[in-house]
Amino acid sequence: MSNPDPADVDRPVVHQLRVVVTATDYDQAIRFYRDTLGLPEEAAFSSPDGRVVILDAGRATLEIADPGHAAFIDEVEVGRRVAGHIRLAFEVDDTAAATARLAAAGASVVAPPVRTPWQSLNSRLEGPAGLQLTLFAEDSRVAG
Repeated sequence: MSNPDPADVDRPVVHQLRVVVTATDYDQAIRFYRDTLGLPEEAAFSSPDGRVVILDAGRATLEIADPGHAAFIDEVEVGRRVAGHIRLAFEVDDTAAATARLAAAGASVVAPPVRTPWQSLNSRLEGPAGLQLTLFAEDSRVAG
C-alpha cells in the first residue's frame, strides 16, 4: 500500500449529500415527493417553530455543470433555457409513467419525455417548492 498524498490527509470524508429545501407549502411538498414520487421517509423532526422530514432519494451525486453545458441540457430536454442554478434529477424506471403520475399530482410538465444524445429518456417538470425536476431512465430500451 502506498503512502497517502499529504494533501489528502486533512481532506474530510463525505458520507452523504443532503439537499435541503425550504417549502412554503410543507404538506404539499411532502405529499408530492414522499407520497407521489415515492421517496421513503427516513426521519421526521419538529421544533416549536416547524417541521422537517428527511426523504431517502437513493444514491446521491453532485453534478456540477458550467453555464454552457447547463444551457445544452435545457435545450435537449426542453428546447430552451429554463432551469435556475439548481435542478434535481431523479432516475426512475419509466420516465413517461412517472411524468404522468407527478403531473396528476400537481407538477407542471415543462417538457415531455425526450430521448437525449446520451441515450436516456428525460422529462422536465416544475415541482412543489419551486424545484425544477428532471426525470430520467438510463436504459435506452425504455419506451417513450
